[in-house]
Amino acid sequence: MALEDAKTQVDQAFTRHDLRGLSYENAFGGATSFLRRRYGKDLTGVDIAVTGLPFDQAVTHRPGTRFGPRAIREASCLQPFDKPYGWDFNALEEMAIVDYGDMAFDYANVAATPGLIRDHIAGILAAGVIPVTLGGDHFITQPILAAMAEKHGPVGLIQFDAHSDTWADDDMARIDHGTFLYKAIRQGHVDAARAVSVGIRTDNPDTLGVTILDAPFVHQAGVAETLARIRAVLGDGPVYVTFDIDALDPAFAPGTGTPVWGGLASWQAAALLRGLAGIDFVGGDVVEVSPPYDTTGATAIAGAHVATELICLAAARIRG
Repeated sequence: MALEDAKTQVDQAFTRHDLRGLSYENAFGGATSFLRRRYGKDLTGVDIAVTGLPFDQAVTHRPGTRFGPRAIREASCLQPFDKPYGWDFNALEEMAIVDYGDMAFDYANVAATPGLIRDHIAGILAAGVIPVTLGGDHFITQPILAAMAEKHGPVGLIQFDAHSDTWADDDMARIDHGTFLYKAIRQGHVDAARAVSVGIRTDNPDTLGVTILDAPFVHQAGVAETLARIRAVLGDGPVYVTFDIDALDPAFAPGTGTPVWGGLASWQAAALLRGLAGIDFVGGDVVEVSPPYDTTGATAIAGAHVATELICLAAARIRG
């Protein structure tokens, strides 16, 4: 069946009718969408919406994450031939998933962007759909969390990152990818008592009560103990997952703006994400993929796998 489908499937981003199912379109051809899902703005009957926020004007060092969503979509074309590995169900077969496309915004009107992001995500949530977002720099998570809090109240947070992003900044008009979590906590969008940052390996003494499981802890304690600690912090209630690709060691993801050595291996990240199955997942993102700094495409491939795992977390929650 797969061989016969491969002979006829092309441009599934526009031509596929069913929101469910695998795709056998040639990975190297056709219009790219995330996992060859259909592009669409109609969220009727949709379970999960993948959307891109190609914004990178809040970076402290190297830009380029505006190209992240496009690169992640292209990299994902390697994946929709089979069910996501390591899961006991096939989210691509069971869930109605669309590629909601990118958010439109005026790149020259930076101050207006946070409100646009909040409204964009709020629109997805209002339709009863779980959003999985492709960034973009890590600032985008701040207005996403504002939309999440409007829907769910203060959320628990799992942050995979090399940096805590809790540097003090009480100027709420500033747009900075290094302070998104500081502001999200100060604004009451994240419950710091239910927040955990995994993979940290830069110094910041003020974590605002967020539990830090740094990269050395993960390496030494192992995946099972790390997951146990994460779950103990989260408790019950809605959880948002944000994955900064620099959580991975630069050996696995060199294409990012602020790489730091000593990070997570890709196998550790995969095991941790899959080990979170069953949390009350209300949304997630993968950010800071900057393709210009990785000629191999490995970083975008990692980003595509992270986003697929987030989809599986959403599917596990929907399945109950």
